[in-house]
Amino acid sequence: MNLDGGQLRERIRSAVSSQTQTTITVLSCLLAVQDEIGYLPDESLEEVASRMDTTINEVWGVASFYTNFRFTPPGDRVVEVCWGPTCHLLGAPHILKAVMDELGLEDEGETEGNRTSLKYNTCLGACSQAPVMMVDHRLVGRVTIDKALAHVSEARDGA
Repeated sequence: MNLDGGQLRERIRSAVSSQTQTTITVLSCLLAVQDEIGYLPDESLEEVASRMDTTINEVWGVASFYTNFRFTPPGDRVVEVCWGPTCHLLGAPHILKAVMDELGLEDEGETEGNRTSLKYNTCLGACSQAPVMMVDHRLVGRVTIDKALAHVSEARDGA
């Protein structure tokens, strides 16, 4: 997504102002922006600080506290592997290693060309289906290494 500075700021302002809950907080503003844009560009910290009448440092403190916020654009496709206790005990370390090898990564992050993002997720909330992963916001349960690699290949190849 290539937006000029004005377009980006307008999307940020729109995301922040479109919130309908009774209480608007720095956290809810940041979540709204990330839902809209996919990450928190520098401009979002400035716009949220302005809207909430606080400092950029205060907004940064909230944004940097939560591990689910991104500060760089995600890849075209997003793969998340649950690392919660149940998934961990049922094989997530082996699945994660296989997925990293398949994507040519040594840690979470983006593949070359920003085609695929790999993220460790502390809990995807589907323990009864553990181990689980998510591919482009689609939950996949009872994952085996082979099943995980098939989903990663599909995502990477654009299927």
